Amino acid sequence: MRILVIEDDDRIRSDLTATLEASGYVVDAESDGEEGWHLGDTETYAAAILDLGLPTLDGLSILKRWRNAGRTLPVLVLTARGTWTERVEGIDAGADDYLPKPFKMEEMLARLRAILRRSAGHASSTIRIGETELDTRQMRLSVRGVPIGLSPQEYRLIACLIMNKGRIVSQQELAEHLQSVHFERESNAVEVLVGRVRRKLPIGLIETRRGFGYIVRDEDDDKQANDVARRR
Repeated sequence: MRILVIEDDDRIRSDLTATLEASGYVVDAESDGEEGWHLGDTETYAAAILDLGLPTLDGLSILKRWRNAGRTLPVLVLTARGTWTERVEGIDAGADDYLPKPFKMEEMLARLRAILRRSAGHASSTIRIGETELDTRQMRLSVRGVPIGLSPQEYRLIACLIMNKGRIVSQQELAEHLQSVHFERESNAVEVLVGRVRRKLPIGLIETRRGFGYIVRDEDDDKQANDVARRR
């Protein structure tokens, strides 16, 4: 999944980027408030990690602009300001969670995973679809308890589809979650990657909706929906 980091401290930004990339995320990192706001306003991200004290445009203003423009990406706010009034102001402006500096990278990752799960409607770090299980904490996919060997890009693709189960995800959205804004996106890269992942997973898990994209459907959810429809 693709994460936007906006942090003006060079060391913290570098540490965040390295930690996130080592954890399987694609990262776009900016130090300038205006540049960071523009990326969040024009690109697609799974979440943003946003410092409040930024040059040219402060983090709180960025957050308010995104929310006023209807941008719903989850936002984890970082700040050296520790007063409860500032935390309340950030949350009221639309932050999903708040992490005061200094912090441990392990806690940052845990909080990021939590807001990603909540935004996708999942309470647990483990998501099951039939015999397939995605563990977002360990970045592992297994079928009938057997781990499936996946490259980082293959994992990001199937994780994005499973996190959005029941919703069609377009090729463009998948491409944006798989690659940084600084890399050129090939037109057929997603289609090739989906083909590779399909060969490693149960038949029919990833469905193609021609002209729209791809979808992972949970048969249990479908059965429940059909049962409700019949009762009506």
